[in-house]
Amino acid sequence: MNLIKKSKDLWSFAKKRKKVSLVAVLLIVSAGYFTYTKFLKSPESVRYVVTQAQKGTLISSISGSGQVSSSNQVEIKPKVSGDITAVYAILGKEVKAGAILAVIDSADASRTVRDAETSLETAKLEFDKMMEPLDELTLLQSENSLIQAKESKNKVEYNLNKSYEDGFNNVSNVFLALPTVMTELRDLLYGSDKELGGESQWNVDFYVEITGKYNDEATQFKKDIYEKYQVARDAYDKNFLDYKSTSRFASQEDIEALINQTYETDKLISEVVRNSNNLIQLYQDELTQRGLTPVSLSDTHLSSLSSYTNTTNSYLLSLLSSVSSISDYKDSIVSAERTIREKELSLVNTKDGPDDLDIRAKKITVQQKEDALTDAKQALADHYVRAPFDGVIAKVSVKKGDSISSGSAVATIVTKQETAEISLNEIDVAKIEVGQKATLLFDAVPDLTITGQVAEVEAVGTVSQGVVTYMVKIAFDTQDDRVKTAMSVSASIITEVKPDVILVPNSAVKTQGENKYVEVAKNVDSAEIASAGLTGIVLSNEPVAQIVQIGSANDEFTEITSGLKEGDFVISRTIQPSTVATATTQNSSFKIPGISGGSRTLGR
Repeated sequence: MNLIKKSKDLWSFAKKRKKVSLVAVLLIVSAGYFTYTKFLKSPESVRYVVTQAQKGTLISSISGSGQVSSSNQVEIKPKVSGDITAVYAILGKEVKAGAILAVIDSADASRTVRDAETSLETAKLEFDKMMEPLDELTLLQSENSLIQAKESKNKVEYNLNKSYEDGFNNVSNVFLALPTVMTELRDLLYGSDKELGGESQWNVDFYVEITGKYNDEATQFKKDIYEKYQVARDAYDKNFLDYKSTSRFASQEDIEALINQTYETDKLISEVVRNSNNLIQLYQDELTQRGLTPVSLSDTHLSSLSSYTNTTNSYLLSLLSSVSSISDYKDSIVSAERTIREKELSLVNTKDGPDDLDIRAKKITVQQKEDALTDAKQALADHYVRAPFDGVIAKVSVKKGDSISSGSAVATIVTKQETAEISLNEIDVAKIEVGQKATLLFDAVPDLTITGQVAEVEAVGTVSQGVVTYMVKIAFDTQDDRVKTAMSVSASIITEVKPDVILVPNSAVKTQGENKYVEVAKNVDSAEIASAGLTGIVLSNEPVAQIVQIGSANDEFTEITSGLKEGDFVISRTIQPSTVATATTQNSSFKIPGISGGSRTLGR
């Protein structure tokens, strides 16, 4: 009863103090939630499975299934086309594996091998030369080369200064002669000689008036002379003032401007002289043709104009020579400065020796030449058709001098070895060649693995319901009595082996648009990664997207040709903490530097 009474009293108190009670409850709930989230609940973070980019051998293969063949007869087909130069296969003769059955013309292939050998030897010599320690002669030659470049620049600078001096002298010579030319030319054109009409008209008007009676061109000559003389006169007056205000000790820019200005002025005066000469000559020609006698003063004028022409043309040549020399020497100085910079860098490089990038580039070049030689030797070897295994020649299909294609049979061999017939689609069969190694597994004998090699590739496929398949025969390397005819067999044919390449798991390579990239983890602990395994680790920094170039790939690994180096840590899997966090992550945008659009892609 007391308990009931106390409860009623508490309820009565709560009703009277409703607001105070509500505040107290809220404070209690808030404190509890804060304590839970702060001290009891573990923070959830995205975890990453991290792996290292490592160098290794990438083995690519193609798988197919079929049956153990009941036939031990195989057609031997060449890998190349050409003319048969020798046939060694003899009907009924027993041959061993590797025996040459026929030879296809190999002159071009042999030449390619020789060229590849020469290229490889050259690349090795260049690499060895790079790696040699610096000798005194090489250093001396590099230093002398720099000294010669500087001396060459000094010589060019001297020639440039001399060109400015010569150019100013040419200008001075021009203004020793041009004042006389301009005065006499003015008197010749705008004087009023008595013999040409006296004070009533200018000389030029006399020539135009008389000549105009017989030839309409005279009027145009007069217009040209008036206009061009005025232009030349204005240019001469300004040029003369500029010349008087410029000394040979002025800046090179001012002297060069004066030379160019004088050249243009002299050219304008020369043009006026030429037009005046043409007018007076036309005057004499028109009168002479009509049996009239030109005034004798016209001969004097023509002689004077001829003298002006010689004078102006002579100065034009000298001024133009100065302009050209200055331009050429300025260009030469720029070139000399580039050469000096080049020689300075060359000397620094000579003293420092080859850097890591140079060494790496030379190593890559040597490797490329070695690969080219290997390919050339393989191409040459393909011209020699060999028996892939022991057997007896059942048929010879060619003779010396025949032309053969890569899909035709040279001979047929009957072998005691068992063979498997594997069916492949048109995409996979294009990568299969005779001689490739294979691994064979049998459903009926699960613990048995036999190696073999491709002995024959069907040239014409079989079409079934629109699907094309090709039969590939694989000869067993060893025999096992447990293997019976018609047993099911699975084959894995090795199509490519790439040693010493950088590999990452396929899941680490992601795609956005046309770009491939990986996420690189920075500042990670190798020991923590190793201990975490597939559970992943929490990164202190967000992974960085790195664009890469990829090469070949198999079911597990992808070759990285550029963008990563051995030892870099990459993300192979991202583990989200919860469904909510996953949805949040998927809605966020993970941008790759240099790539626009798209969101983060998990997986390849």
